[in-house]
Amino acid sequence: MSIILWFLCLGSILALVLSYSNTTQFYIGSYFKINGFTLLVWTTVTFFSAIVSTYSKTYLNGFKYHNMFTLISFVFTISVMALVASNHLVPFLLSWLAMGLATSRLIGINADWGEARESSKYARRFFLSSSLLLSAGTLSLAFNSKSLLISDIIENIDSLSNEIIIVSALLIITGAIIQSAIFPFHRWLMSAMTAPTPASALMHAGFVNGSGIVLALFATLLFSSHTMEILFVIGGLTAIVAQFTKLIQTTVKQKLACSTVAQMGFMIMQCGLGFFNAAIVHLILHGFYKAYLFLSSGEEIEMLVPKNNPKIKISFIQAIAVLLYGVAGAGLFVLLTGKGNELDSSIFLTLVVAITVGQMTYNIVKAKVLSVAQRVVIPLLLFFGGITVYAFIFNTITHVMSDMPMVVNAVPLNYIHIIFGIIFLIGFFIMKLGVYKNTPWLYVKLLNASQPYKKTVLNLKKQH
Repeated sequence: MSIILWFLCLGSILALVLSYSNTTQFYIGSYFKINGFTLLVWTTVTFFSAIVSTYSKTYLNGFKYHNMFTLISFVFTISVMALVASNHLVPFLLSWLAMGLATSRLIGINADWGEARESSKYARRFFLSSSLLLSAGTLSLAFNSKSLLISDIIENIDSLSNEIIIVSALLIITGAIIQSAIFPFHRWLMSAMTAPTPASALMHAGFVNGSGIVLALFATLLFSSHTMEILFVIGGLTAIVAQFTKLIQTTVKQKLACSTVAQMGFMIMQCGLGFFNAAIVHLILHGFYKAYLFLSSGEEIEMLVPKNNPKIKISFIQAIAVLLYGVAGAGLFVLLTGKGNELDSSIFLTLVVAITVGQMTYNIVKAKVLSVAQRVVIPLLLFFGGITVYAFIFNTITHVMSDMPMVVNAVPLNYIHIIFGIIFLIGFFIMKLGVYKNTPWLYVKLLNASQPYKKTVLNLKKQH
C-alpha cells in the first residue's frame, strides 16, 4: 500500500508540473473535473498518506489492527482525491461522507479499547451532522439552479434568490466548520486522542483541512451571500481561544490538538478576508508542520524535562528590536506578495505577519546561548528566508488556482477587521506576559472549554 501511495504521489507531482504553464481543465464525463487545484490537493494528500503509511509499518508493527488501519487510511486518501475532483454533487457528497466515516473508524481503530469506541461514536455524530448540513446546502442550490453539476451551480448563483443563497451558504459553512473542529464544534477533535499517532498525523494534516477545500470551491456563493464577515469572526474567535487553551494543556497530543484548532480558525479567517488562495497555502503548510509534530511526538516526550517557566522580562532595547523586525518582516511580506499595500482586508494578514516575526525575534533575543551579533543577524536571516519561501509558495499556488473564480478577492476593510486586529495585539501581549495564569476564572473557563467528551477519557475500568 505504501508503494501504491508513493506512485500516486509521484504521478500527481508530475502531472502538476506538466500542467503548471497550462491552466486549462478537463472533465471526465460530467462527474469529475481535473485542474491545477485538483492536482495540487492530490499531491499534498498522497504525500502525507504515503509518509504515514511508511511510518506506520514500523510504528504499528505487531498491532492487531494494523492491516485495517492501512486499508482505512487508503480509503480516506481516495475519498479526498475524489472530493476535490468532483464536479457532480453525488460523488462530492459521498466523498465527504466517506472521509468522515473513515476518520471516525481510525479514531476508534483499537476496537478492544472502550474509550476508543466511544471516541469513534462521538466523532461520527459530528461527521454525519456535517454531511447532512453540507448536503442540505448544496442540494438546495442544485434544486433551484436545476443542475447537480457544481460548475453549473456556481455559474448560476446570481440567478437565485437571496434567501436561497444565504440559507445555502450558512448550511455549507456550518457543515464545513464542524469537520475542521471550529468552536463550538471542537470537542470531537479534543476527544480523538484514542487514535494511534499515525492516524492523528493523517487526521490533523489532511482531514481537518477539508473545510478550506469546500469553501474555496464555493467562494462565489460566499461572496454572493455576504457571509464573509461571519467566516472571519468565527475563525478569529477560534484562533484566539484555541491558542490560549493550548497554553494550559499538560499533554503533548492535547497541545497539538489545540494548536490544530487554532490553525484551522486562522484558515477560516483567511477565507473570510477573501484570500482563499492564502487559506490553501496555510492548509498545505499546516499539513507538513502538524504531520511532523505528531510523528515526532514520541521523541519529544522522551526528551521532556520538567522545569519552571521563566518570568517574562524584556529590556527596552529588546522591545525596540522586536518592533523593528516585526515592521521589517511585514514590509517584506507586502513587497513579495502584494498583500497589504491597499486599504483592504489584506492589511490584517500583514499584521499577523508582523506579530509572527515579532514573536520569533523575541524568542531569539531572549536566548542566552546566542551572542549579541547572533541575536541581530539570525532574526534577519530567518524572517527574510521564511517570508521569501512563503511568497514563492503563495504565488505558485495562486497561479495554480487562477482558473477558479473569486479565490483572490480582498474584501473592503471595515470596523470588524480593525476590532479583531486590536484584539489580536492584546491577545499576543496577554499570552506573552502570562496574564491568564493570574486570572483564575479565565483559566478555569479555558480549561473546561478544552476538555474531551467525558466518555472518551479513561473511565471504563471494567474493560481493562
